Amino acid sequence: MSITEPLIQPDRGQDAHTIHLVNTASFDDFAKRLSGPQRATLAAQKFKGGGYETAIVPEGDGWFAVGGVANPDDLSSWCLAKLAEVLPAGTYRLASGAAGPALHGWQTAQYRFTRYLAEAEGEGPRVLLTTEAGRIEAVEAEARAVALVRDMVNTPAEDMGPAALEAEAERIAKAHGASIDVVRGDRLEKEFPMVHAVGRAAERKHAPRLIELNWGDDAHPRVAIVGKGVCFDSGGLDVKSSAGMLLMKKDMGGAAHALALSEWIMQAGLKVRLQCLVPAVENAISGNAFRPGDILASRKGLSVEIGNTDAEGRLVLADALALASESAPELVIDFATLTGAARVALGPDLPGMFARKDATAEALLAAGIESDDPVWRLPLHDAYGEWLKSPIADLTNSPSNGYAGASVAALFLDRFVGEKADGTPIDWAHFDTFAWRPAAKPGRPKGGEALGLRAAFHMLRQRFG
Repeated sequence: MSITEPLIQPDRGQDAHTIHLVNTASFDDFAKRLSGPQRATLAAQKFKGGGYETAIVPEGDGWFAVGGVANPDDLSSWCLAKLAEVLPAGTYRLASGAAGPALHGWQTAQYRFTRYLAEAEGEGPRVLLTTEAGRIEAVEAEARAVALVRDMVNTPAEDMGPAALEAEAERIAKAHGASIDVVRGDRLEKEFPMVHAVGRAAERKHAPRLIELNWGDDAHPRVAIVGKGVCFDSGGLDVKSSAGMLLMKKDMGGAAHALALSEWIMQAGLKVRLQCLVPAVENAISGNAFRPGDILASRKGLSVEIGNTDAEGRLVLADALALASESAPELVIDFATLTGAARVALGPDLPGMFARKDATAEALLAAGIESDDPVWRLPLHDAYGEWLKSPIADLTNSPSNGYAGASVAALFLDRFVGEKADGTPIDWAHFDTFAWRPAAKPGRPKGGEALGLRAAFHMLRQRFG
């Protein structure tokens, strides 16, 4: 775990450095209350109250810190993040009292991925005292969920293959009293033929499997969380370029989101009957790799013509979504690093979100805004479904026209999400997330990132809490 120490503690009057928060509008009034030397110190540090500006000011035998924020009376998740990154190790408290959402960024700013470093750099921890003692457990769980996604995505494919995903699922199951079932080998080929086909070219160490966790009371509403677990994507026989392969250790980012969200749900004790499904594969190249032009069977019974072996994520997700649908859950949510088209449309920060029901989409959008984890709804435009037609199979995995790639991929998945017994469509939301941050921001280092995770959890808590 890369947030290894408690970074939020109850304020019981311990010795601590004070942090004052100002913005450009309130800075002059704040500065008037300081001594001449203190104002000179701020001027020397070019502090004027702008966002993410920080300064240290002497006071008697000690010092206090000052941070610039957009609105000191309405803190966001990231308002304290720069302070948590640059202040000396020690203990702090806000002069204004409650930190609210900013408790999250205080923790995630101190995330470090140190697994492969002989000596971890940096000092720490920076501990923030809070009068909101009742929130500490919840905000720590949120930060741990984000850190778990980051850790898993940052880990190279050799150490985060299908077996490692299985080991992480086993850890979660053991810690929270969940059951686990792993399907592999001949049973996988029979029950989840597309998962098997995509992963069969990998060496035995990275053999494909379908991982299933179940947790909760049977009397509670059933919720299924599904995550794409392509632990490395070479592109298969439609091989990627070297540049295109460089970040493909992150192609299991959907699985990381699904496992982290599932553990967070268990820790929070949400009143759901949870099913977590991770189809875990490596899309490798060898003599038995699946080929362009092949026609694959699927768990649902639909045949799929392979137009491109690099459109493999939707294949493994399709088999998992078919299984999820068989229990007629109240809600299915899947996460996947699915399409470059979503990144072209939305950039790295915004996950594309698709939903069958407007109410579910609106709840996810609202939860994303509220938790500073915004998502953007993209259309499940039925007319584009015709591009999935194949003359020799029920559908193709990769239309050749190149249009609306994220929506077409979502429409492919939609074909495998079933209906309830009364014929009504199962409520389903799909996140096409990047799971990666290409440039650092306060509280959000470069590398693996949870995008859409907090939006999904807070929507689930509001709906099923």
